[in-house]
Amino acid sequence: MKREIPFYKPDIGERELEEIKDVLSLSSESKVEKLEKDFAEYTGCEFALTTSSGTGALHLAMTAIDLKRGDKIICSVNAFPNVPEVVRHFDAEPIFADIDSEDFNIDLDALEDILSKNRSKKLKGAIINHVGGQPTDLNRLYDIAQKYNILIIEDASEAMGATYEGKRIGSTGADITTFSFNPHLRKSVSNGGILATDNEELSERAALLRNHALVSQEWNKEGGLGYIYDVVDIGLKYDMSELEAAFNHAKLQRVDKAIKRRQEIAQIYDRELKGTPHLSLPIKKRDHTYELYILKIDKNRDSFARELVKRGVYVGLHYIPLHLLSYYKQKYSLRVNDYPNALRNYQQILSIPIHSKMSDEDVYYVIEQIKEVAKSRV
Repeated sequence: MKREIPFYKPDIGERELEEIKDVLSLSSESKVEKLEKDFAEYTGCEFALTTSSGTGALHLAMTAIDLKRGDKIICSVNAFPNVPEVVRHFDAEPIFADIDSEDFNIDLDALEDILSKNRSKKLKGAIINHVGGQPTDLNRLYDIAQKYNILIIEDASEAMGATYEGKRIGSTGADITTFSFNPHLRKSVSNGGILATDNEELSERAALLRNHALVSQEWNKEGGLGYIYDVVDIGLKYDMSELEAAFNHAKLQRVDKAIKRRQEIAQIYDRELKGTPHLSLPIKKRDHTYELYILKIDKNRDSFARELVKRGVYVGLHYIPLHLLSYYKQKYSLRVNDYPNALRNYQQILSIPIHSKMSDEDVYYVIEQIKEVAKSRV
């Protein structure tokens, strides 16, 4: 019997409703402040600033580090388009690096090679995204950053709750880490992001710029006028609403539970799909939250995907390499073969459903359909 297994389904319960009711009562404490406080405690970072989206957090990070025209930021060619996009908004230049063919994160050899050949003071830093919930080799990354004196901004959109050597991402040593509360953007119910840092100066600058760089007085007994304000810089509008903060605060309470369930599903996939013809399973090199479960199909990936969707199993692609996208290909005269690891990866990868709302029956249905489709491969 055909089932429908969505690629992602949000987990919404009574807690979200209760938190939202608190906001609508107009008598509760600020959910924004509560979320920032609890997120900082959860990750172990010093400062956490809520934003309207994960992209907003990343763009705000670029503003906080004072990115300027002509500056350069290195990023993996295997990332969502918002990564180079926030760099280009400053008329700065993204420099793409190839990927590790096993975990799909940035190839640190390629990163260091770029840095060794480009010692310009305009090369300001790197945005490092953790693909699917598996962090890159952070010890080596931070050593490289220190050696070449660059800033590290980690894009942890797919790594909320992830750990590296016992520490949560967000408190491991990056200058700034950004998060998203809705990494599966097509099915978002509420938007929201977080900018996390241990750097007080960066935190204060981000907080200022998050809301138009407005500085205002407070009503007080000394005669302060609450309606007097000034603008001290060119700011943005990236603050999170109280309703979204309420929804996202409820989600934060279930992050670990969701990770545990995804890890359980990944173990089932690993066990049941092992040895399936034409498939390669994800390689776990470090702690992995399995925000994504990415297979490799040895040939005819697109026809494999079409057949799965016909059977009710919806899939994703993470990601189309940035150098294949029209804007970046034309802007920087990039060739298809410039990033061979990313190209080979792109031709084979397929993300299958893995989310906390899946039942064991759903999981085994996905497995059954994958095996059936694999049998028909030529």
